[in-house]
Amino acid sequence: MTEPRKTAPKNRTAPLSPARKAAFDLLMAVERGHSHSDDLLRGKAVNALSLPDRNLATTLVLGVLRWQILLDHQLQALLKHPNAKLEPEIRIALRLGAFQLLHLDRIPARAAIDESVELAKRAGHRFASGMVNAVLRKLGAAPRVDLVEESAAEVALKEAHPAWMVERWAAFYGRDGARAICQHGQRQPVVTIRIASAAVEAELAEVGIRLEPGELLTSARTVVSGDVAETAAFRENRVRFQDEGSQLVAELASRASESPNQNVKSILDACAAPGGKTLILAERNPKAQIVACESSAPRLDQLRKRLVLHADRVECRLADATALAEDSVFDLALADVPCSGTGTLGRNPEIRHRLRLEDLARQAERQRAILRAALRAVRPGGRVVYSTCSLEPEENEQVVSAVLAEAPHARLISLESCIDALVRESILTASRAERLRRCLTPEGALRLLPGTFHTDGFFIALIERSA
Repeated sequence: MTEPRKTAPKNRTAPLSPARKAAFDLLMAVERGHSHSDDLLRGKAVNALSLPDRNLATTLVLGVLRWQILLDHQLQALLKHPNAKLEPEIRIALRLGAFQLLHLDRIPARAAIDESVELAKRAGHRFASGMVNAVLRKLGAAPRVDLVEESAAEVALKEAHPAWMVERWAAFYGRDGARAICQHGQRQPVVTIRIASAAVEAELAEVGIRLEPGELLTSARTVVSGDVAETAAFRENRVRFQDEGSQLVAELASRASESPNQNVKSILDACAAPGGKTLILAERNPKAQIVACESSAPRLDQLRKRLVLHADRVECRLADATALAEDSVFDLALADVPCSGTGTLGRNPEIRHRLRLEDLARQAERQRAILRAALRAVRPGGRVVYSTCSLEPEENEQVVSAVLAEAPHARLISLESCIDALVRESILTASRAERLRRCLTPEGALRLLPGTFHTDGFFIALIERSA
């Protein structure tokens, strides 16, 4: 009797959760510079996932990006050859496993390790998958060590930020201030919405959305639970997501004129996309004509769609804000300029990995050009609000100082009167106004450092053209 012929065992593929596969793909796209995590997490691939998988994928992507510097430091020490250069796919698989082992208590260690090994295999690195397995097992078994924070560099490592960044912040804002900025950057930002009326808030409550009052503005709400993006109010643009600090920029701009309800007939929004601030300018100045500029055609299309309800008095213009031709035309201008974004690291964690010190000078050159153009565009007596979501003096005070040094017909105005106006009109909560006033610089600009309130970091200055 002949024995049955034996066949070679098939190379079976181990199971892999959709959330981890999506997180791996998105992190690879960020690593290669193809896109930003914020855009990717709102893309089709993530939206196609179930809600639990979508939430896990988001947690993994943002968590790995936030803790990447410290994760790499911890993993490097466990490699057989610590100075070895790893392929990008292996780095991402290791980071994903390490983040789950060290930061997600509810994830079983076996699932975190096994699926990281499988990700390495599926990426074509079957030989290196054994190393991924060994390193992650050693990491999972290693005792937790609490890092010291005696220097800015040690704060940087413990909070997974670039040392050069934290050392600058410590010099500008003190070590405790730098630590607070870093800790804010490691937390998931609160979800803040802007509501148009009490009726909208009641409608959201009826469909299970739980809200709490905003920290600063009476029109802001913090989302405690529920998915606002799935509601009719969101689809119909009756509620929108917007950081409370971003809302505050536009609210201050809307009250930047000495008599805002009477004098503001024309407004320039020099860098308008994505349009959240433009909407507030339109809502608070119902008689004003607004020119909203954007230099990117795709972003301009998105801006037009977002502002469609105000199309009769908002002109969306494809224009480079550094080359505006208008002179003495507008009563008010908002120059919310492109910047490094270091005030938004909790929301955009990959900025810390991409930004270089030399980038600040390039940003500042463009920012000065935009502010000059905006200042030229307002009439004598008109005002310009200059704002960034940066923490860096090169993009903030130094830009304003440089432009004012060239323009004897312009002067810096304290924002305190604008804060007072917002309180009088019940736009700003009186209980927080005093804390906000303490954020004014000696020159009267407003600096919101991350961690002071539940907002991103912003710098806001008010400039008046006198002639």
